[in-house]
Amino acid sequence: MRKPVRYIAAGVAASALTAFLVGVSTPSIVHADGHKKVEGPKVTWRVSLWGKRRAFTEGLEHISAEAKKRTGGNFNFKLYYGQQLSKSKENLDAISVGAVDAALFCASYHPQKNAPLNVLDLPFLPLANFDVMREVHNAVYAHPAATKALLKWNAVLYQSSILPQYEYMGRGKAPATVADFKGKRLRALGGMGRSAIAIGAVPTTVPASEVYNALARGTVDAIGFPFTYAFSAYKVDEVADWYTTNMSLGTVNCPIVFNKGSYAKLPQQYKDLLDELKGPSSEIQKEAYAKKDRENLKEWPKKMKAIKIDPAAMAEFRKQGGEPLWKDWVKENEGKIPAQELLDLVLKTADEACKKHCK
Repeated sequence: MRKPVRYIAAGVAASALTAFLVGVSTPSIVHADGHKKVEGPKVTWRVSLWGKRRAFTEGLEHISAEAKKRTGGNFNFKLYYGQQLSKSKENLDAISVGAVDAALFCASYHPQKNAPLNVLDLPFLPLANFDVMREVHNAVYAHPAATKALLKWNAVLYQSSILPQYEYMGRGKAPATVADFKGKRLRALGGMGRSAIAIGAVPTTVPASEVYNALARGTVDAIGFPFTYAFSAYKVDEVADWYTTNMSLGTVNCPIVFNKGSYAKLPQQYKDLLDELKGPSSEIQKEAYAKKDRENLKEWPKKMKAIKIDPAAMAEFRKQGGEPLWKDWVKENEGKIPAQELLDLVLKTADEACKKHCK
């Protein structure tokens, strides 16, 4: 039995509509946030981290979530916490042999492997705030010497997971002056360890995952950590008696790096997506730190003693443990890397960035 013309026409119209929807709308799916879907193959990257989710990793959490959402689940930037894939001091080695696709590592854990990056770990650099640090770190990471050094480990620099300025938190008698740190065993990494020696303290390198036990058992007298988030993230504030508030000792740089081979195989549209996520992820990390500061500084004075070192004493400390150590670092690396050039880059970029970001 022949169908009436009106049914045939309706069927043709429906088929045309279906073809239009399949052929036109699917490739340009737009998410609620206004971003178009990124088409591509299924790819899973294993990202090696340590510790637990915290303010330090909120930027990476954002990248992971956005990569999955924007690709419809096809690009899985999967975060592995708790040293599941590699120990914190061995992440660069894991990248080197291709055991992981991406990883965080702190340059001061193995300075001999990434000498150009160590300029960022010098004490008392004029890194006034998060925004200044971001511009300085980006400048150093883009320097040919830095990229060359990391390529020896099959590592491609992505961006810095910026850490706030360091302070000390400890047990026992609280120091009232810089001189009171003499003889104290301090968890002080990189250049901060050198500045600790300058005031008669004894520096030691303790991985972040081991600081709680080190302080609780008396292996160290105080922990140098990014203020304030890290102390609470690793529960150091649960066993401490005091903390400093105005030393601003410096910081360490901890980049996220990609395995060279994994990155080379990544589709261009996924590379573009990772580049696009740099800025937003950094801003999310910045706000996560600010939120944790508000929470901690509300509670800490109720259970610990806040120590403010005399500004004049701190100025003297910076005079002893700052610029002289920068010069020592340059001299030690002379002929090996463009050390003076890197230091000049840091100071110049910091000065220019502070004109924009310092109030």
